[in-house]
Amino acid sequence: MDIHWHPFTVHKRIPLTISRGTSHGSTNIWLRLQQDGIEGWGEATSFSIGERGQSSDAIATDLASLAPALKPLHPLDGQSLEDILSEAGVGSATRAALDIARHDWLGKRAGLPLWQLWGLDRRRIGPTSVTIGISSPAAASQRLQDWLQQGPIHAVKVKLGSPDGIVADQAMLSALRSALPATTKVSVDANGGWSLPQALTMAQWLADQGVSYLEQPLAPGWEADLYPLHQASPLPLFVDESCFTSQDIPPLADRVHGINIKLMKSGGLSEALRMIHTARACGLQVMFGCYSDSSLANTALAQLSPLATHLDLDSHLNLKDDPFSGADFHDGHLIPNSQPGLGLSYHAPHP
Repeated sequence: MDIHWHPFTVHKRIPLTISRGTSHGSTNIWLRLQQDGIEGWGEATSFSIGERGQSSDAIATDLASLAPALKPLHPLDGQSLEDILSEAGVGSATRAALDIARHDWLGKRAGLPLWQLWGLDRRRIGPTSVTIGISSPAAASQRLQDWLQQGPIHAVKVKLGSPDGIVADQAMLSALRSALPATTKVSVDANGGWSLPQALTMAQWLADQGVSYLEQPLAPGWEADLYPLHQASPLPLFVDESCFTSQDIPPLADRVHGINIKLMKSGGLSEALRMIHTARACGLQVMFGCYSDSSLANTALAQLSPLATHLDLDSHLNLKDDPFSGADFHDGHLIPNSQPGLGLSYHAPHP
């Protein structure tokens, strides 16, 4: 099989601030896998989590080194492909691009969308949350109004972990809570921005505010402190930065209630499916998330959405120049279509 890749840059309509900094956009990689007259598409998105982050340049370097070894393979050789990727030690975003493209190819070869190949029921897809980054109470309220202009919203994820401390976090959340309908599901993601004492205080306070669950309250590397927090927290705890693949899940099972799966961390749909089954076997809930992914990667993960408890696949909705279209955002839900494979189309962004 032949692979070709092209960098493309996407810009956020509204910059997103989390505890680690502010993002205005991203340079991602569009991967095209060709075999037997069929082309499968994948995406690699750069992201930053300490030493495990991956840049677009590193992804392109990985792909250039892999291309000769992949040429003799066929997209049906999934096991051999995984062996080559493991032996090469390439980053998870590179693996994700190849795995997504291979699945798109397989769906097109079969003439069926991936969700249907897996026997999934799109009617079980819950609402996807839209994200509001760290900001002042007034700016957060305005961001909420911006989201509401895009259509009905049933779930909101609020980024906390402000460098100004938990008093600032509380003021921002309070402003949003007063502006939201009581039926809106609200979750909080601290992106590791709190200490254990702060997390204990905030977990109780957020529960009193009607928040549904708390994501990554402590920084990766502090997993030992998740145990006492789990024992005391009235809210379900989810981890994101602390959980990349299925191997990370069993050690976390006694100190969290769920995991956040992202394609760029997991290495693609194959590992995402393994993570879902591993989490369920450990009695944990599953949520899906994203980085600065375009519609390509979010449409890919949306194929598995009937298996998720919570969804946060909204990054493409905040892009000014998304070159792809795929899953349909309707009534607060991201629903994959019935076209073969991922069901994607490409349109050159306006200059």
